[in-house]
Amino acid sequence: MTASLIDQLVEHRGIESHYTDAWGKPATIESSVKKKLLSVMGYEVDEQAALEQQVKQGMIKDWLTPLNPVHVQRDKTPLPVCVRLPIELVTDEYIATLTLESGELIEHRFEPIDGELVNVTHIDEIEFHEYFITIECELPLGYHNLALMVDGESLAEMRVIVAPQACYQPKTLTDGNKVWGLSVQLYCLRSDNNWGVGDFSDLAYLTANAAQKGADFIGLNPIHSLYPANPSACSPYGPSSRRWLNFIYIDVTATDGYEQDSVQVIVNEAAFQATLNQARETDLVDYPSVSKLKLSALSAVFDWQRTQYFSKNTSKNRAFKAFITQGGESLQTIAVYDALQEDLAGKGKASWGWPVFPDEYADFNSPAVAKFAKANAKRVQFFLWLQWQAALQFEKANNVAQEHNMQIGLYRDLAVGVSEGSAEIWGNKALYCTQASVGAPPDILGPLGQTWGLPPMDPHKLYEQAYQPIIDLFSANMHATGALRIDHVMALLRLWWVPKGDSAKQGGYVYYPVDDLLAILALESHRNQSMVIGEDLGTVPEEIREKLAENGVYSYRVFFFEQAKDGGFYSPSHYPVQSMSTLTTHDMPTLKGFWHCDDLQLGKELGLYPTEEILASLYLSRHDNKQAILDTLHGHQSISADIGREVNHVGMSKNLNFGMQTHMAGGSSSLLSLQLEDWLEMDKPVNIPGTFNEYPNWQRKLSKSLQQIFDNPELTTLAQRLTEVRRQAKQ
Repeated sequence: MTASLIDQLVEHRGIESHYTDAWGKPATIESSVKKKLLSVMGYEVDEQAALEQQVKQGMIKDWLTPLNPVHVQRDKTPLPVCVRLPIELVTDEYIATLTLESGELIEHRFEPIDGELVNVTHIDEIEFHEYFITIECELPLGYHNLALMVDGESLAEMRVIVAPQACYQPKTLTDGNKVWGLSVQLYCLRSDNNWGVGDFSDLAYLTANAAQKGADFIGLNPIHSLYPANPSACSPYGPSSRRWLNFIYIDVTATDGYEQDSVQVIVNEAAFQATLNQARETDLVDYPSVSKLKLSALSAVFDWQRTQYFSKNTSKNRAFKAFITQGGESLQTIAVYDALQEDLAGKGKASWGWPVFPDEYADFNSPAVAKFAKANAKRVQFFLWLQWQAALQFEKANNVAQEHNMQIGLYRDLAVGVSEGSAEIWGNKALYCTQASVGAPPDILGPLGQTWGLPPMDPHKLYEQAYQPIIDLFSANMHATGALRIDHVMALLRLWWVPKGDSAKQGGYVYYPVDDLLAILALESHRNQSMVIGEDLGTVPEEIREKLAENGVYSYRVFFFEQAKDGGFYSPSHYPVQSMSTLTTHDMPTLKGFWHCDDLQLGKELGLYPTEEILASLYLSRHDNKQAILDTLHGHQSISADIGREVNHVGMSKNLNFGMQTHMAGGSSSLLSLQLEDWLEMDKPVNIPGTFNEYPNWQRKLSKSLQQIFDNPELTTLAQRLTEVRRQAKQ
């Protein structure tokens, strides 16, 4: 195998050879890893002749395509177009017809030969030329279409995306205001009314009460669609589809038809009530029980609505049909997938994801799947209806934020990928490299690196699909929100790919078209009036932080990571204004857990540390960090003098906890996010990275109900103090 061809492909496909690790040291990707990454992209790297033929066919395909699939540019610049044609056609006259999103037509007549010749090749002894043409026009923001017309026929088409210079920013932030809000895992909310898992009505209640206490936003964990027929797969960061919502958050009691006798007979059954009471009382979300309860009751509600509304020309029927039409193939995919998975599971067949479906069902576009969908049309319609109900209830919660004049409102969290067996991959396999997983190289949070089980999008296929999948993702997740937090925002620049079966250390970075993706992000941000926060933790090149800032993306600053080389902690007053700051995250211990080293003890019990020496060094580092934190807090007079200055004699108390939160409130970040777990002084974490079944990740509920939280005078005082300190921070 000639190394040169492999090396050319490595560069062409954006595979990194060198990078700087989380400790600031240079690191090199091994040649064997780069070769494996090419293999998972579909290249025949072990057969020279086959690889050469593959590369040749790819080149021919590109040259036989007169226009690129998509062009992205910022506003108020001329439109550049590359045209590829056989030499005998370059002197003909063509019309570039631009169809704007508004329907307006713009025509530009040209002969390719009048442009700039940028490339020449030969295919089967025919000479091809590539010309660079400039169309002088100021296009409006949006998604437009350019057709290359000759003799009244379209020879090729290209999507043209025109985006603003930066993401949308709320006026309150551009005016210099400092706001705070609460970050919550929606499933963990307790209330007097929910069915053992937080729901959209709980979200509305939380939003209204938090707003009255001075909060300007509620930050949510990913609420993406998971697996109704496989409820134990409960990680919000391993979804089935990132475009659609998790039905488990529907408040069944708030649906139209819940009070009907046909529904009440089901929910008032003794066994149903016993399971419901147990699901409410447990300290961990019982996903299988809650899913079974909700699917049973919602099926009955759907049956009533179907008879009442969907068999005739009612406003509800028209609204439902409009929702289905707007959702398109993506919505059909998730609904058919959920119905099919449920059917297979009910028959006792392997069903955790499409890789184990019977062969005839392994692809959404197969004839067998179409036959199944037709034969089970009512159940497919039910899953379409679930998405509609979830969307309506989420929009209602967002309306509550607006009614209470929250300056930001709800913000959603976009997961970095979907799980291997997801509906999203099932419906668009060409886009994903299923023989690899997204992850992270070794860093402070994960010394062994991380593999997340999320197949990456192929950046080349994403480009060929004119970025439609990423447009859909941004649009769906910004709808009815005031902000979008992008988990692992580095994915816009590069992702750590790990070949299937290898350890996380044996991965490598693959680059994505960051400028195009940021432009689309900015366009959707303005369309939805939704600001963007990028979770830029871990191994982050400084240049990408600058690029994100220039594009109006807010940085994400975690107090415990903002540490100087001498071990001291930076004052929050030195954080970037264009950022959201926080004390802890869902992947970290709570304040109480951190201070009492509960996370280290848990890690020891779960076998996360290879040696006792490593664990001992972590305890020593924690001791030093806690002392430095105490020094910082006292130095800024953020905590009472009654709290000791020597860490060996200071445990986590309410005063220390609340003092740390108000210390952050005085910082320069425009946004401050605080976790309800820390308001409640809880010690158990939400999630322990690197664990699967060892710890009940994404299941632990809050220790108090929402009603108890907002009736607590101490928390009311904390909220008032946060609001006051944030107001002072502006000055």
